[in-house]
Amino acid sequence: MEWVAIITAVAVLQCALFSFVVGRARVKYQIRAPAIQGHELFERCQRAHGNTVEQLALFLPGLWLFGWYLEPRAAAALGLLFVVGRQLYFNAYLEQPRQRGRGFLLGFLATLTLLLGGLGGALAQLIYR
Repeated sequence: MEWVAIITAVAVLQCALFSFVVGRARVKYQIRAPAIQGHELFERCQRAHGNTVEQLALFLPGLWLFGWYLEPRAAAALGLLFVVGRQLYFNAYLEQPRQRGRGFLLGFLATLTLLLGGLGGALAQLIYR
């Protein structure tokens, strides 16, 4: 489960990095807290970070369930796809928001696979125990 723990830390650190990008944009575009609107580029940062926070709430349980009930290394590999997808999504959202779909899809499919696999593994434990 060490690889699952490492991917967890990487994903959370990535989200923290995204929050620093939001903070830097807040200063650059002079958006004073608690405002979340005011400049398009700031709003893009804010939305991309917010979406990442939302996706983490789905991803992290799926990662651990899959790792626990099925295969930790496969969970970590899927987790790495999530992290790469999130980075692609974030970068695309800042540059050209219409191009963010590929990164989103990569991360979401990894998350969906983790959640469904973890659920299946847990159900199999109940049924075949």
